[in-house]
Amino acid sequence: MPEEFDCTKRCAILLPSLNPNEKFDRVIDGLRDAGFEKIMIVDDGSDAQHQAHFIRAEAFPACEVFHHAVNKGKGRALKDGFIEIMKRFPEAEGVITIDGDGQHLTKDIIACGNRMLEEDRIVLGCRDFDLPGVPARSVAGNKTTSRMFRLYGIRLSDTQTGLRAIPKRYLSRFCAIEGERFEYETNMLLKMKRRGIEFAEQPIETVYEDENSGSHYNTVKDSWRIFRIMFKDLVHRK
Repeated sequence: MPEEFDCTKRCAILLPSLNPNEKFDRVIDGLRDAGFEKIMIVDDGSDAQHQAHFIRAEAFPACEVFHHAVNKGKGRALKDGFIEIMKRFPEAEGVITIDGDGQHLTKDIIACGNRMLEEDRIVLGCRDFDLPGVPARSVAGNKTTSRMFRLYGIRLSDTQTGLRAIPKRYLSRFCAIEGERFEYETNMLLKMKRRGIEFAEQPIETVYEDENSGSHYNTVKDSWRIFRIMFKDLVHRK
């Protein structure tokens, strides 16, 4: 891999986490073994019983941990993570956001990051929801939001992906996007469309363990937030 397209050296990882488990440890180990040099972890108000996972990660030279005293939501964790990366890793040419539940394999993280560097645009890691074994709630939620996105002229096969490789030049404007919880990631996609920001889809493996039991996504509450913000944006456009 030419150095100019090697995301392990040129990009920062952003991993927001709430009450992590051993899957989080495996994700960190995979990133470390792959050679990632800049890893920003946001502890989004995890309780005392789960702090050992952050202490373990912080022992690695590549990892830095930013703590929220209380849970503020994934959107706020991502935005605070962008800010911290711009301060602590100013040389990073982009950020790759990932989840800590094992859904994003290291090889797919690298594929998205390298493609972002090569094409100089946002790359979204997209799963295949038509495969067997995908939890029903994930299939239903994604297909519903995919249909809604078509109203905006956005064709996207995985509307809820947390694996996103983002060039550095977009970080400041993404920090200004509204949304403190899971709806932030949806709002990011809507703003990308409105501002003419191009993106590419990168196929990734679809990984679900134990029905995705480690996810903190609340099907009812977070889906409602997402649909409300999409409706608000649609009204605003009119």
